[in-house]
Amino acid sequence: MTNFLNEAALKAGAEAAQKGYEQFTKLTNEQLKKSFPAATDGFEQIADINKGNLEAVFAAGQAAAKAFEAISQEFAALNQSVFETSLANAKALMACKTVQEAVELQTEQARAGFDKAVAQGSKLGEITAKATGDAIKPVAA
Repeated sequence: MTNFLNEAALKAGAEAAQKGYEQFTKLTNEQLKKSFPAATDGFEQIADINKGNLEAVFAAGQAAAKAFEAISQEFAALNQSVFETSLANAKALMACKTVQEAVELQTEQARAGFDKAVAQGSKLGEITAKATGDAIKPVAA
């Protein structure tokens, strides 16, 4: 639901900005035609370029919003997983009968936690790299 609202808000904002930009360029162009007839062709070209830039910025913003949502979901899943793992680890530690058994269990848990952290870091790095590429694409084109 949040994703839909974010996309709808971005789309509505982009459309409103584009309409305002088109109205601005139309009025400015009319004023220039009255004042400087030879300058209007150049102004129209600049307006078209700026319109393309504006569209690219909004497309980049939409890509960034989608990426932020994906990263947020990944962090939420990670937090849930960490909570569940911590609870299971605490229960297992309480069930230990000897100090040696507790040390071995903690060593296993630490190793598993480290491996999971490395894997999660790689996954977030991949999401971030893809998101950066997706956000830059419209602007670079």
